[in-house]
Amino acid sequence: MTDSTAGATPADAPGTAAAPAAAPAAPEYDERITPIPTRWVGPIRVSGNAVEGEIEVPLATYESPLWPSVGRGARLSRQVEGGIVATVVGERMTRSVLLRASGAGAAHLASLDLQQRFDELAAVVAAQSRFAQLVEMHPEIVGDLLFLRFAFTTGDASGHNMVTAASEALLGVILQWHPELEYGSISGNYCSDKKATAVNGILGRGRSVVAEMLIPAELVETTLRSSTQRIVDLNTGKNLVGSTIAGALRSANAHYANMLLAFYLATGQDAANIVEGSQGITFAENRDGDLYFSTTLPHLIVGTVGNGKHLVGVNAALERLGCREDREPGANARRLAALIAASVLCGEISLLAAQTNPGELMAAHVAMERGAKRGQA
Repeated sequence: MTDSTAGATPADAPGTAAAPAAAPAAPEYDERITPIPTRWVGPIRVSGNAVEGEIEVPLATYESPLWPSVGRGARLSRQVEGGIVATVVGERMTRSVLLRASGAGAAHLASLDLQQRFDELAAVVAAQSRFAQLVEMHPEIVGDLLFLRFAFTTGDASGHNMVTAASEALLGVILQWHPELEYGSISGNYCSDKKATAVNGILGRGRSVVAEMLIPAELVETTLRSSTQRIVDLNTGKNLVGSTIAGALRSANAHYANMLLAFYLATGQDAANIVEGSQGITFAENRDGDLYFSTTLPHLIVGTVGNGKHLVGVNAALERLGCREDREPGANARRLAALIAASVLCGEISLLAAQTNPGELMAAHVAMERGAKRGQA
């Protein structure tokens, strides 16, 4: 008996005459909505400082082979004690303002004064926001231009609008204190938002997460159909050396963007932030035959409240992920970031393992895409 007839009533069984069922009405086209196929993959076994347990994750993508690929990594995680250990090592959202001085000397004096008055600036932010807190300020002077890169914690929000509002309040006070300065822009690109830059990796932007797993040699062979040394060698040649000669910027990975975009779309994130989010480093090491494998994502711009999170599907996904619980501000967003990092590791290890075997990657894509077409026929 096939899955399609399992549990069927006699009237539904093959070869039995029955009144034809009415065809379901085709959904009306709505130009305001772009449907994206979504699947829940896993569960992934995750531990660490932000989430514990076995959790399924939603991936919205047109690239259907991504689901079984991440699924293989998820299956691997359930075979390892502790699964994937995801550690949130930092969180902050940034906005850089641009000011103009009469010259570099005036810009320098103003920056020194502002650094001395940091506590006053932090009080300005605290007075105008319940959740935003100013934690750092980094000045940069170019000619007569003064850039101030503010870093804030933003609770469970990704914080795009929150930090812009806070920075506007700071600009108003700074221009009162230093009338010799002129307004340049609320955003001077030193933030840096939705652009591949080095500053985000160095100073941090968003949630910074490291996901890691120690995989026994026998599981590398049985579940990944590869070997520890072959995966280590491929990671060095492809991700580290290959990315270097390509001129990658603080980035050495196979396809972080695939998992990030799928997870971002399913949970109502600003998808353009995969530009900086996909800048991360995959590390692999042979430890007495076992495989140590990690994915480091230093700037995941994600949140569990804010724009897009009110949509029915998005809200349901966040609830199912356990990211709508009554926790301290920021805890739900850290949980989400940890689950994203674990999902990235699952997809990354699966793809690298496939690429150690000649022909496996293309054969898998062809088989899955042909199967999908047959299902649509």
